[in-house]
Amino acid sequence: MSTKDAINRQYQHKSTTRRPEPREESASSALDDFDFAIIGVLEHNGRATNAEVGEAVGLSASAASRRIQALEASGAIRGYRAVVDDRLLGKSKTVYIRVTLERETADVLSKFEAAVRHCHDVVTCHLMAGQYDYMLVARVSGIDDYGRLHQKELSRLPGVTRLETSFALRDVLEGVKDRE
Repeated sequence: MSTKDAINRQYQHKSTTRRPEPREESASSALDDFDFAIIGVLEHNGRATNAEVGEAVGLSASAASRRIQALEASGAIRGYRAVVDDRLLGKSKTVYIRVTLERETADVLSKFEAAVRHCHDVVTCHLMAGQYDYMLVARVSGIDDYGRLHQKELSRLPGVTRLETSFALRDVLEGVKDRE
């Protein structure tokens, strides 16, 4: 069995990283099967040692370490972080907020984006195409906590003319850890 076959068999169900379709000279064209397998291992366990990563993908610890460093240097791996269970911190409700701005000028977008970074309860922010300008995801403890977030933070963000909110009834799938 080839190394490629071994890697594919071992990680076909575990990794959420999907190898992109071939494109003209994209950054991913420089990545090989080992790189994609390493990324899959680190997505699943960002604290894996070089030896654990190497063993999982069929490389020595030093070869895995060199590849991980190269992936970090290239920006393919942008960092590592702790995934915190917001429920244990009292933030059990997921809220989706669609934001409409007064204008879509570079200045208004820039000011909004700079300000939303300071909203602690907002966990993601996406610039959207379509009816709304931004989609925010926030974690709050309940309706009163969302009322505070709405009144004291979101409605005061620069350029905001409309906020439309939906509450998740239940979290079904959150990130890589919940897929297994």
